[in-house]
Amino acid sequence: MTDLGTRPLPAPQTLRRAAPALLGYVAVRVLGLVALALWSAARDKSAYKLLTARWDSLWYTRVAELGYGYEVRLPNGDVHSNLAFFPLLPWLERLLSSVTPMSYADAGFTVSALASLAAAWGVFAVADHVYGRRAGVYAAVLWAVLPVGIVQSMAYSESLFTALAAWSLYAVLTGRWLTAGTLALLAGLTRPVGLAVVAAVWATAIASFGTWPGNSSDTESSPASSPESSAASRTSFVRRRSAPAPHGAPVWRRALGMLIAPLGAAGYVLWVGHHTGKGPLGYLDVQAGWRNGFDGGAAFARFVAAKFTSFPSALAGVGLIVGVGLLIWLFVTCVRQRQPLPLLVYAGVVTVLALCASSYFGSKPRLLLPAFPLLLPLALALARLRTARSVLVTGVVAVASAVYGAFWLNGSGPP
Repeated sequence: MTDLGTRPLPAPQTLRRAAPALLGYVAVRVLGLVALALWSAARDKSAYKLLTARWDSLWYTRVAELGYGYEVRLPNGDVHSNLAFFPLLPWLERLLSSVTPMSYADAGFTVSALASLAAAWGVFAVADHVYGRRAGVYAAVLWAVLPVGIVQSMAYSESLFTALAAWSLYAVLTGRWLTAGTLALLAGLTRPVGLAVVAAVWATAIASFGTWPGNSSDTESSPASSPESSAASRTSFVRRRSAPAPHGAPVWRRALGMLIAPLGAAGYVLWVGHHTGKGPLGYLDVQAGWRNGFDGGAAFARFVAAKFTSFPSALAGVGLIVGVGLLIWLFVTCVRQRQPLPLLVYAGVVTVLALCASSYFGSKPRLLLPAFPLLLPLALALARLRTARSVLVTGVVAVASAVYGAFWLNGSGPP
């Protein structure tokens, strides 16, 4: 596990350090939005409506406007309740709409836009801490050029969640346990996969109890380290000891961070159970109404197998198998490169929850969007190339991503 004693740079210096990553991220997202606008105009559709007023975006704005309790009963007996949607995004939509002339949809788009920048900055901060600045820049850009990157510009909760998750992980890596726990709490109020952030905080804290007893790196005032530390010292699993901290302070901070982290997700799930009168497991019933559940990947495996019943669809089946294989290879590479424990736990839980859920299969790429640590091996590889070559590679991928995003979002089904 990496040394947790690295103190974050002061905010202005950190922003200057992250500027190339943020500029690259914005350029990619602008390209995606331009492609979407042109494609949508050619199909006589509103690109802005696609981003703010369809599918999950509508459910979030209804929660912001009317609160919880709205549901749709389908002819097949399924019940789609807005209790399935966690509250932080609609809370922010309501807050922004109450202090500005924005509609709830406009507020959702604004929150998502700002959150996507915060997420890109967080992805950069994590990668910079582990592998250095150049890899951090490419990590942020790679997160932008994902084929489903257009979701980062939608009034969905993925950008907000990724921002909270990335900065919580960064807080763990830099030994700021109270900050990490608070951000994990907020992530747990944003999406069900907030469990992954909680797991990362808990796993790292538990490991640190045994490996860093009395280590002053767990305090909020650990000495600053050089931002140009070598990649080797950042990526090796080292146990460092320094002068003991004040008695009980490190344990207290870690324990309190662990206590705070699950309160958001647990609080909402318990509230849903109370609201529905079905007890602690009431939220599972709500998800069942959407045909969401966790079956270990059995439904997804059947979905993939069904693609091989005819030749054209068999190509899609092969693509899905290759995609899953790529995810497994990336995670194994992360392990072999000895990524810090919190990143491995977080990425592993996000990936398992996405692949093993029995939900709408077309949404699985979107559900994997927050698993940004899987991109770090690719970012490191790009960072080792000459600048011209790495820029060419990311540029080509960005154009392909923009075109695919425009095509995907103009499709009939939700992303």
